[in-house]
Amino acid sequence: MTRLNKHIALILGISRREADSLIDKKQVSVDGETAQLGQQIDETSDVEVKGESINKTSKLAYIALNKPVGYVSSRHKQGDSPTIYSLLPPEMHYLKLVGRLDRDSSGIILLTNDGDFSHSMTHPSFSKVKIYELELDKPLEPLHQQMISDHGVQLEDGTSKFLVEKLDKKGYKITMKEGRNRQIRRTLGSLGYTVIKLHRTQFGNFLLDGLPEGEYRLIDV
Repeated sequence: MTRLNKHIALILGISRREADSLIDKKQVSVDGETAQLGQQIDETSDVEVKGESINKTSKLAYIALNKPVGYVSSRHKQGDSPTIYSLLPPEMHYLKLVGRLDRDSSGIILLTNDGDFSHSMTHPSFSKVKIYELELDKPLEPLHQQMISDHGVQLEDGTSKFLVEKLDKKGYKITMKEGRNRQIRRTLGSLGYTVIKLHRTQFGNFLLDGLPEGEYRLIDV
């Protein structure tokens, strides 16, 4: 026997709390009957969420992908830009993204069907470290580097602060624990810089570690 919320979370890639919310809202049925919180099911149970069957069986899976520039972090193409799912075999298309990278950025991105893992990697309260390699159109002024690292820059959605370390003339290492939409690009853009390259090398404890561009591998958590 398996708890219903665990089964739903596994198949849909959501947290158990979100699964319980679906059950509580009477959006889940088991063998044609409205499901109840705390309900147990077995392998023969017919489970539907919002009227659609989710009887596909699956074990927890976790993969790391080295996303190339030009691919969107979505299930659907945006214009001529392909989705990262085109880099994965069809049997992995049910996995959900853990955070995102914009079309013009590259590097490590995670996918899973474990909603609790996804929540622990992306919710701000867990403060997962992300490390990027950055290239700018011109050298970063020392005053601007100190401003971003020590005090932050005010954006429309709040203060943006992250550690900036110089690698070479136009190359920098970015270490941050936030992950707002295009945060690095917007922060530097507000100071008059254009990001030429943004490549994520680490997400939490997970590193690219030689993973070729456009390739993926299974990871242990």
